[in-house]
Amino acid sequence: MLRIPRPINRYLIHPVEAATALVVYSLFRILPLDWASALGGLLARTVGPLLPVSERAIKNLSNAFPEKLPAEINAIVRAMWDNLGRVAAEYPHLSEIDVYDPDGRVATSGVEYVDLLREDGAAGIFFSGHIANWEIVSLGATQRGVPLDRVYRQANNRLVEWLYHHGRAAVEGALIPKGAAGARLLLKSLTAGKHLGMLIDQKMNDGIPVKFFGRDVMTAPALAELALRFDCPVVPARVVRLKGARFRLEIEPPLNLIRTGDHQADVAAIMGQVNAVIERWVRDTPEQWLWLHNRWPD
Repeated sequence: MLRIPRPINRYLIHPVEAATALVVYSLFRILPLDWASALGGLLARTVGPLLPVSERAIKNLSNAFPEKLPAEINAIVRAMWDNLGRVAAEYPHLSEIDVYDPDGRVATSGVEYVDLLREDGAAGIFFSGHIANWEIVSLGATQRGVPLDRVYRQANNRLVEWLYHHGRAAVEGALIPKGAAGARLLLKSLTAGKHLGMLIDQKMNDGIPVKFFGRDVMTAPALAELALRFDCPVVPARVVRLKGARFRLEIEPPLNLIRTGDHQADVAAIMGQVNAVIERWVRDTPEQWLWLHNRWPD
């Protein structure tokens, strides 16, 4: 593979990437939310299936749903791209979405579980996956008085990273980068009694093998490790896209975590619980999950 020298990346390619991202972001920002969402979906479902990375989505879907015909798989991939384009286009409009407005864009259930974590005076963890517009989970917590410190992957492009932070200004809480430094910040956050938001459906090469759609996949154990160490509740929450830029936010009861005293076995069992929840969600709305991750490597 041809490797681009770092100076060229930093001083030529990165500014072009950032300028393109800013133009697209600004276009979606000036459009009304519904228009932006529709345009983002149209562009993504038109271009996305033609990209080489779509082959990974097809492979992943074939692994997860061997009973589905190629036409069904292709339809899900196209719908996945539509959802991803809508997420990107809705990003500049997060501050306009009132999760708890009864006449608004989001129908919400399980609010009592957010209140439970807010009122118990202790640390807690929310987890979700890259389903529908996953940013609404953090938005719902923020608007209920529970800021979430969120783990995320930093952009290589510092200018794009700035745009990322700007777009998420509506969501309260710190953004904690992955890595050793981020791990220390996670510990500090929970020690201070704060709440974390974690997307736990991506592959981690140095994770632990846990079943997902019937196959072992490398899974980050951090959620289970932290939950056991701090004895804190773990709350599943997902978003379902209903139509266009309208959603349902489902906050589920805290998991009944397995604690036998065998630490390694408990970590594996808890992550098995978590993966089972994610799998249930994905089976419900496969077209809304991000199938582009390398979740089932050969």
